[in-house]
Amino acid sequence: MLLSFAMIFILGMLAGQLCAKVRLPPLMGMLITGIVLGPSCLNLLDPSLLNISSELRRIALIIILLRAGLNLRLEDLKKVGRSAIMMCFVPACFEISGMLAAAPVLFGLSVLDSLILGTVIAAVSPAVIVPHMLKIMDEGYGVKQGIPQMILAGASADDVFVIVLFTSFTSIAAGGHFEIGSLLRIPVSILLGIGAGAVLGYAMHQFLSKIHLSIEKIIILFLSVSFLLVTAEDLINSTVGFSGLIAVMAMGMMFAAKAETEAADLSKGLSKLWTAAEIILFVLVGAAVDISYALNAGVNAILLIFAVLVFRILGVALCVAGTKLNFKERLFCMIAYTPKATVQAAIGAIPLSMGLACGNTVLTVAVIAILITAPLGAFLIDLTYRRFLQL
Repeated sequence: MLLSFAMIFILGMLAGQLCAKVRLPPLMGMLITGIVLGPSCLNLLDPSLLNISSELRRIALIIILLRAGLNLRLEDLKKVGRSAIMMCFVPACFEISGMLAAAPVLFGLSVLDSLILGTVIAAVSPAVIVPHMLKIMDEGYGVKQGIPQMILAGASADDVFVIVLFTSFTSIAAGGHFEIGSLLRIPVSILLGIGAGAVLGYAMHQFLSKIHLSIEKIIILFLSVSFLLVTAEDLINSTVGFSGLIAVMAMGMMFAAKAETEAADLSKGLSKLWTAAEIILFVLVGAAVDISYALNAGVNAILLIFAVLVFRILGVALCVAGTKLNFKERLFCMIAYTPKATVQAAIGAIPLSMGLACGNTVLTVAVIAILITAPLGAFLIDLTYRRFLQL
């Protein structure tokens, strides 16, 4: 396993640097490294590492979402209040609707199979979006208008919304039945996540105001509590909806509201951890991609992805309609809300493992979606934010 980690870090870092030199997003090099090292190509990664790949990717996601929470301010979200709420579900609904229109035509899927495919593809990737928004916030672009903050907040809740729908539709396809109560899990998951995170963020502030710890120990403490929150999601989510990742962000927000200086120091420490976590995340996402499915997908899968992205862009346009944002700022929001990676890698193979008829198609389109939208979205964000957003 140590050899696998060495290859992941050295080759992933080198590939990322090479991509950066030719003005491509570094994550593209990391994804390619994962594909080459993974089971679908050279198969050089230790199977025991691949067995815990999903957990390692989760840790990386926790690090970046905690840092996101530490950099979010409630007053910033209030500037775009209605839009921030709508971004949590409207673009995903539009994209799923687009899948209902396009998938039966391009792949001959049934309505239910199209809904399953739509919920897999509709989730955006916090792992791609959050680091870019944090970088943009650090440079001050769009901050006064609340644009990166709005996109940060929406990206995590968007995933909760889509995954709950995915679970419901796959349950129906497996012979279960749809329960309207399952839809209530969406707001419950979000609200309980926010509530639990806020309480813990306040408790952490009170604790650390009385006990002096070094920044390294504070980072360990926050990460440990974050791991417990995500574990709690696994334990209680079957009984009552709860989003551990949203709780992690809310904990960071509350702590930052109470201790701004300490939160800034904590964020800087986490940014150093993210340097390693980013490589692990995207190389392992690449390793989860089965390139043979992508090669056999044909033009139809690519057409389908771009077709549903048009619907997602229309959904984002509706969310920012009626705001004070100018045309370029709205266009940036549409671009920034397109990358996909982590959710598709995590759930893309589930319908196939369940023996559903749409399983191969879902996995194929999920793979293509990662390969197209993650690097393209990251590239377009980097290309446009200085031109479209105000300092």
